[in-house]
Amino acid sequence: MSRAAQSSRISGALRVFRSLDEISSGFGPTVAAIGNFDGVHRGHREILSAAAAEAHASGAQAVAITFDPHPERFLHPAEALKLLTPMDERLRLLATTGIDAALVLPFDAALAQLEPRQFAERILVSALSVRSVHEGRNFRFGRGASAGVRELATLGAELGFAVHLHKAVRVRGMAISSSAVRALVAEGDVSRARRLLGRPFAILSRPARGRGIAHRLLVPTINLAAYSELLPAFGVYVARLLVAGRPFQAVTNVGNRPTFGAPSFAVESYILDFEPIELSRETPIELEFLYRLRGERQWPSPEALKAQILKDVARAQQYFKLASIYQ
Repeated sequence: MSRAAQSSRISGALRVFRSLDEISSGFGPTVAAIGNFDGVHRGHREILSAAAAEAHASGAQAVAITFDPHPERFLHPAEALKLLTPMDERLRLLATTGIDAALVLPFDAALAQLEPRQFAERILVSALSVRSVHEGRNFRFGRGASAGVRELATLGAELGFAVHLHKAVRVRGMAISSSAVRALVAEGDVSRARRLLGRPFAILSRPARGRGIAHRLLVPTINLAAYSELLPAFGVYVARLLVAGRPFQAVTNVGNRPTFGAPSFAVESYILDFEPIELSRETPIELEFLYRLRGERQWPSPEALKAQILKDVARAQQYFKLASIYQ
């Protein structure tokens, strides 16, 4: 099998290379953007769209260069960084930006030790035949993140590629960054996170095992399987469920359900517009968090909790009613 044939495609459009060895010698020329792209937020999309527009106007290929694992996970494993978008979801979102290919570089000791010049020569010039690079002004690269956009521009002038810098995108005075979005989600502020992302914060999962999953879902409640990346703060949210692509309105609880005794963590959604549907342990589920209703608390009795759930449902129904009016 040729090196080029080893690459994969996402959504039938985005070509994915998972090492430099998979890139054929005649793949370029390219226009590139480099980053972790966690969340593929509005700031990322502006840079990637600019790279795609330049590439397509000049007959080049637009490439996003990203890393797996996230460099922070390799360099600081004890901090246990939680991601907005695991790699599969990140690639799916990158495929919607207009770029042609993604180079997913394994972030290991060898890559971490590359000097800035080595990175530019081996990856940008030799592997990708880069004509130009689009970056945000805070971009850092090379061993110990020792180089920034000034050094990148100097290398570009010497090695034959241009560097285009983009200002941070701001929403209501807040500069958009992956760390800012992660902080908002961790606080449960999914409304502000949505403004920075340009879409609702969502997770992709499967139905939980061991909860009576059969061939059809016959009750309006569904629990998600264990999820290892970032979740919103414990609480109750207006949400939208896509079950195998089919949308449902929902109220979702993230937390330990303390009213029913010993803590038992779950991401549990009550479907408002429920209809029986086909369901298996492998059914893909996308859960979008739209609005935080309240924090999680322990109620004095199951009856008190049920009364509150009715209030949560009423507020969620009002949310969807208003959303449909102002669409």
